[in-house]
Amino acid sequence: MPEQVTNFKCPNCGGPLHFDAQSQKLKCDYCDSTFTADEVEAFYKKKNEEAAQAPAQFTADEMGWTEEEAKHMRAYSCPSCGAQIVCDDRTAATSCPYCGNPTVVPAQFSGALKPSYVIPFKLEKAEAIKRLNEFYRGKSLLPKSFRDQNHIEEIKGMYVPFWLYDAKVDADMAFHATRVRSHSDGEYNITETSHYQVVRKGLVTFEKVPADAAEKMPDEYMDAIEPFDYSSMVPFEMSYMAGYLADRYDVDASANQERTDARMQNSAGTLLANTVLGYTSVLPERTYFQRVSGKASYAFLPVWVLSTRYNGKPYLFVMNGQTGKMVGDMPADMRKFWLMVLITAIVGVLLGFVLQYGAQAGWF
Repeated sequence: MPEQVTNFKCPNCGGPLHFDAQSQKLKCDYCDSTFTADEVEAFYKKKNEEAAQAPAQFTADEMGWTEEEAKHMRAYSCPSCGAQIVCDDRTAATSCPYCGNPTVVPAQFSGALKPSYVIPFKLEKAEAIKRLNEFYRGKSLLPKSFRDQNHIEEIKGMYVPFWLYDAKVDADMAFHATRVRSHSDGEYNITETSHYQVVRKGLVTFEKVPADAAEKMPDEYMDAIEPFDYSSMVPFEMSYMAGYLADRYDVDASANQERTDARMQNSAGTLLANTVLGYTSVLPERTYFQRVSGKASYAFLPVWVLSTRYNGKPYLFVMNGQTGKMVGDMPADMRKFWLMVLITAIVGVLLGFVLQYGAQAGWF
């Protein structure tokens, strides 16, 4: 019976392959041989097709699961060591917990689930750790013990599912604008204010506006690590997943449409407003936006996820695996905060006293 999962192994020595961000090729952990994604895909094409069609190998009874658990859990047999790999029903790429070999689930990338694009990782784990340490610098309220004693509990390279939206937005805005002119007739100073209604209309085209399609990934973090460089985007191949984690999407394209429409409308509004120039003041009076066409493409984008714990509380950091842009939440040293407030208040009082005394003494 064909396996349901695939391990990409070196055609030369049989060692596990992982995608190497530096060379942008798949590299063998044992003999250091490298192969392009197309070469590996061609070598494993038949095996991947068979794995995508393979029937379930474990039943709920065999695994001791309830019917509710069985709806959302899957068990696979590792092709390398035969151990059981247990994961949820969205897992698309993982690693065997026993032998550590990268494992891909071809069924999660077949048919309607097949992504159109992928941006391969450009930065390795060591760079993610380095960027995190740099991220700590300059944070004056960060507790010293967090910076000095903090240890990363977990670091994961993940391909996060995204929907990339192409759309045209019909934008129509009206603004109330003024021009103010001041002059003197010799006796009076005169200020003239002229009022205008300014109208701007246009069809604004958007390409590949991203929105993450993974429910468990915080939207605000995924938005914050943008932009991604789409010039590095390539047609999807499963071999890019080797050595990383990935879950297929669990948020439909339609579910993200409202949030994405709002982003495009804000951008269209800013674009039109920036064309209203030469006025003293400009206030929007009327706004109308309508998406007139659009489509969504399914893609995987590279993300490093780092987690740590401080005083019993978890802290999450996320880095763009292509550009290195880092975001995250950090604790604040409240003693430092109140000390800064106190110092600022004291300086303000002293400065006020000096100014008052100086004015009375005729210094100014």
